[in-house]
Amino acid sequence: MLFSRALIPTMKEAPADATNASHILLARAGYIRRVGAGIYDFLPLGLRVLRKVEAVVRHEMDRAGALEVLMPALLPADYFKETGRWELYGDVLFRLHDRKNGDYHLGPTHEEIVTDIARRELRSWRDLPKILYQVQVKFRDEPRPRGGLLRCREFLMKDAYSFDVSEEAALGSYEQMRQAYVRIFDRMGLTYRMVQADAGAIGGSTSAEFQVLVDSGEDAIVACDKCDYAANVEVAVVGPGVDADAAPPTDEGVARVHTPGHGAVDVVAKLLGVSNATMLKSLVYVAGESTAMAVVRGDHEVNEILLARALGVAEVFLAAEKDVVSATGAGLGFAGPVGFKGKVIVDRAATLVPGGITGANETDWHLSHVRFGRDYQGQVADIRLAATGDPCPRCDAGKLMSYRGIEAGHIFVLGTKYSAPMRATFVDDQQEQRALVMGCYGIGVSRLVATTIEQHHDEAGIRWPMSVAPYQVHLVTLGTEDRVVSTASHLYDELEAAGVEVLWDDRDERPGVKFKDADLIGIPLRVTVGAKGLTTGHIELKPRDQVDPKKVEMLLAAQAGATITARVRSALSA
Repeated sequence: MLFSRALIPTMKEAPADATNASHILLARAGYIRRVGAGIYDFLPLGLRVLRKVEAVVRHEMDRAGALEVLMPALLPADYFKETGRWELYGDVLFRLHDRKNGDYHLGPTHEEIVTDIARRELRSWRDLPKILYQVQVKFRDEPRPRGGLLRCREFLMKDAYSFDVSEEAALGSYEQMRQAYVRIFDRMGLTYRMVQADAGAIGGSTSAEFQVLVDSGEDAIVACDKCDYAANVEVAVVGPGVDADAAPPTDEGVARVHTPGHGAVDVVAKLLGVSNATMLKSLVYVAGESTAMAVVRGDHEVNEILLARALGVAEVFLAAEKDVVSATGAGLGFAGPVGFKGKVIVDRAATLVPGGITGANETDWHLSHVRFGRDYQGQVADIRLAATGDPCPRCDAGKLMSYRGIEAGHIFVLGTKYSAPMRATFVDDQQEQRALVMGCYGIGVSRLVATTIEQHHDEAGIRWPMSVAPYQVHLVTLGTEDRVVSTASHLYDELEAAGVEVLWDDRDERPGVKFKDADLIGIPLRVTVGAKGLTTGHIELKPRDQVDPKKVEMLLAAQAGATITARVRSALSA
């Protein structure tokens, strides 16, 4: 492709709404343009990358034995109503009516629709297992679309669904998809971790995310420094450990401490000259129709997803001040478990505090020397938010380390969550009707375009891995001398004939402009043909991802085609 004939509208300045690296660089390098909040055009370069990512995903899904289908994006409401998600999804659904006033929506995901296929087409155990997948546009009315392609209202997704005869067989399909995902992200040159995750509105019994590790990621994850344990902090648990910061044991009874105007943990700890680990942080939550109290150590935070699970509800919310006053009789900052009349959930680490300080359920007063089991009771559960330095729950030697990540893929074992209410059954080998056991496996294809940039860029621009770059070689000519143009033309034809994708910058522009655009666009290999190099029969080769930005390789022009082709093929096969 000749640059002069392409549509590559590079920009010196980023759009005002672009704040993260991928959004800034995709816009500046002419890959995407904003149409509306969370809605984007893919310009030619952007579409080439999107199709490359899609091809990697599709190849590995086919290799894993999945069968491609295409389901509609416009969906009747009846299917979501069968499973209760018409109400559960709430405002996330783009809802509409047809001319007969029938309820429809744009598909945010397709569990119900693929289950409908299964209940009509999969009749017998002999038809199983099956894995069906599609690559298709999804629609979700995100309340705060942001980050360019990272969180959109319209996006391209690969969603796959497995159907098996049993939970054990479903775990086999889950493992097939796990291995396929590993191959996908390895081929894309991404650094990632597979982590335990919350199933959210999709549901299911087993769930894991593939988190691409980047400092700009919106997800917080923890991973052991000794073993392979890793989890999203939403579901991460902490292993048992010795807490050196906790107060020493004491036989003293509970004492009232006057703390006028001091309710925050940090402030009270400083006032009383103790560490935060000695405090018992007591927070009141709304859980369904009732209120409950969560108790964690003063230096820990509550994991609200784990708390909701311990309480047996879908989600919890911090109580408003009026509800705290109603439940405890005291203002904010003075709640405590001693004498609390509602349900109390106590984190395991908090039960080990031998003489804690907590609110007295009386404004301006705290209690000291409070001990679990003696002074208050409660349900013990792991409800603290995991953090760096916490002991690993899987091994004895490891400590948890914190990372930021972007969710690139999510895999679930769904069980019969959708097949049972939709009556998707099969006849087993004993001639009995049983519900299909399902799995669900998603990858945000368009999100991966942005995610790759978040991990592969520098101050000058994008640094595409070879596997998903829009072109593999960026050919730059300096000047319009006949020997420069003829050498470049011969090299261009040779590379194209060898199957190498080349973008030739043939514009009548200054070298500095061409080099800056090359760095911004981020094609893996830059090849420069100029009169100075040709005086000795050489051209320049510069990999975009090399550490030293000033270093170039000099290739003999006569051998350049073969050398560059070999370099491209080696990178693609790595």
